[in-house]
Amino acid sequence: MSSGRPATRGLGRALRRLPLFPLEDVVLFPHSMIPLHIFEARYRKMVRDVLGSNRLMAISLQLEKENLEEGNVPRVANVASVGELVLAQELPDGRFNLVVRGRARIGIDEELQSEEPYRLVTAHEIPDDPSVEPGEIDEADTALRALVSGLAESIPDGGELLKHVAAAQETPTALANVIAASLIADAKTRQCLLETTDVFQRLERLSNEVVALIDRVGASGRPN
Repeated sequence: MSSGRPATRGLGRALRRLPLFPLEDVVLFPHSMIPLHIFEARYRKMVRDVLGSNRLMAISLQLEKENLEEGNVPRVANVASVGELVLAQELPDGRFNLVVRGRARIGIDEELQSEEPYRLVTAHEIPDDPSVEPGEIDEADTALRALVSGLAESIPDGGELLKHVAAAQETPTALANVIAASLIADAKTRQCLLETTDVFQRLERLSNEVVALIDRVGASGRPN
């Protein structure tokens, strides 16, 4: 059960100067993993630098299109995640295939002046806020697990994997984050869930999303 205090250790120094990777339509959750393909020269440099230091970078939802010709710096969501490079494969032409694990939710405080081709930020960790009684959170956790199990029974492909993914999560916080990462496709909804620090509210919102998914599966025979 979350205590409301930051659960992640060893991030303090890294948060003072984090490489920033803005991504359209991508929201990283703590406890979850995402694959990334890196091809731009500036981000190849970023990956090499990150691999040579603490393997950590900020991944934030990019809120507007980038126009390199005009030299604009696109806005990003202030609530983001620290991603740890747990797997990095450099290809012969210098591109990278990565697997990134979410370590913590962060708030971006300010953008730093950067002499690198990529952006740098300073940030702070945003812990969960268990604002209700533990028993209520446990009930919401149980309800979400039951709904996910029901959804898994309804889908022809991936149902067993979804069951295993849910069963492997030991806390309500981990369950909420991993289920959001696994089932919610819309970037705005994912960002809203990431910004929801109240564990109970996040579980409740996810339960509503899973109910909607079950209804769509029932109507079409597969989730969409």
